[in-house]
Amino acid sequence: MKALYPIVFLISFAPFALADGLPELGDYSATVMSPLDEQRIADEIMRDVYASSQVLEDPEINDYIDDLGHRLAANSPDKYQRFNFFVVKDNSINAFAMPGGVIGVHTGLLLAAKNESEVAGVLGHEIGHVVQRHLARMLARQKNDSVISMATMALALLAARSNPQLTGGALTAATANSIQKQIDYTREHEREADRVGLQILENAGFDTRAMPSFFETLQKGSRFSEGSAPAFLRTHPLTVERIADVRNRVEQGSFRVIQESAEFHFVKAKLLANIGTADSAINIFRINLQENNFSNEAAQHYGIALAMLRKNDLDGAREQVNWLRKNTVPNAMIETVATRIAVAGKDPAVAEQQYLEALGTYPEHRALIYGYAEHLLNSRQVDKLLQLIADKQSQFPDDPYFYELKARAYSTQGKSLLMHHAQGEAYARRYNLRGALEQMDLATKAQDGDFYEKSIVEARRNQLRQQLDDKRRD
Repeated sequence: MKALYPIVFLISFAPFALADGLPELGDYSATVMSPLDEQRIADEIMRDVYASSQVLEDPEINDYIDDLGHRLAANSPDKYQRFNFFVVKDNSINAFAMPGGVIGVHTGLLLAAKNESEVAGVLGHEIGHVVQRHLARMLARQKNDSVISMATMALALLAARSNPQLTGGALTAATANSIQKQIDYTREHEREADRVGLQILENAGFDTRAMPSFFETLQKGSRFSEGSAPAFLRTHPLTVERIADVRNRVEQGSFRVIQESAEFHFVKAKLLANIGTADSAINIFRINLQENNFSNEAAQHYGIALAMLRKNDLDGAREQVNWLRKNTVPNAMIETVATRIAVAGKDPAVAEQQYLEALGTYPEHRALIYGYAEHLLNSRQVDKLLQLIADKQSQFPDDPYFYELKARAYSTQGKSLLMHHAQGEAYARRYNLRGALEQMDLATKAQDGDFYEKSIVEARRNQLRQQLDDKRRD
């Protein structure tokens, strides 16, 4: 999947039917596609997700979406379903789900949402589609025995929803359109996903009124997507009557006051700070402060700090960080900016002290760990880097970047076996088994390494080879 841009999906919120007692639609997919098949499809999709240049590689934004998504998933009817959440660099207001719990969120949706509950409402709806196995049922009806073909079909079908000309080599436009007509969501699917999604939203402690509120945002969404209608509206037009019906249904519930996380506002500000020029972003935040046009004052100062860092105005960025430290609740995202300012100041001792202090307070904040690791690598403190990874990796055992950092560290030390082993583990965690096996082969041929290290590599190579053989037989 060279481009995720055309993928459009199904944040279609039909009128809520929490009290309607809708029947379950049955698990037709189980007769053709097992949960294991779905997971294999998800693995194929995630391999392409990791390879895509359009997936946002920002640990703070990704961790925010991942935490939010898993908080919602923990309140879904299926507690055993695995999920993979990620963010796509796309200014359209959209999100999508695929088999096996793969859920993507466009940056445009985060920017368009007025509050955290609106984002949660979209994710809850998508989780509803996954746990009810809607797309799996539709793909199962194609009765295609190849899991890989199903993964390709899933990607092409989702792309075809937006623009059949952008399906690339996965399927021809004509084929994609033909299959598309066979598997469009039914009204029952949408009502079921709405019912489940609304219950998830309520169980997780969010404001259910955010769903109709977001409908209204979508109607005004052209300003968020460069003059075109939001992706949602292109496939599922909204009407005033539909919005009114949804609002009437959710207002039957009880009112609750929601305490929003500061991270939601900081994530929005971080995205805005990187749009256009740094000066234009600074002006937007300053105008918001002058006109008292904000939901979170600290997020405006945070955005200014990031934009000033973009233009290398380190004094100005420090001033904003100082304001934040004095006037708002401590937050790891603020300290990440402070450490970046210290690194940009090109004083390694100051930068290292900043990282140590920040990690002392926020030891599990991935962006701080990444930043400190990169600082140690750039300052050739390889032994410290390897010790940092050894200390932190158990917290993030499936994070490929830790292995990539380890591979780079071993490369500077000239340790070939360990370098290829680490790179192979990184590939394996990016769902690239073939690349992982190639690296393990190189590791076994390396002239260095002791008996213990060689034994570990050979055992891992055999394991990966078995996994690859199993996938070929599917």
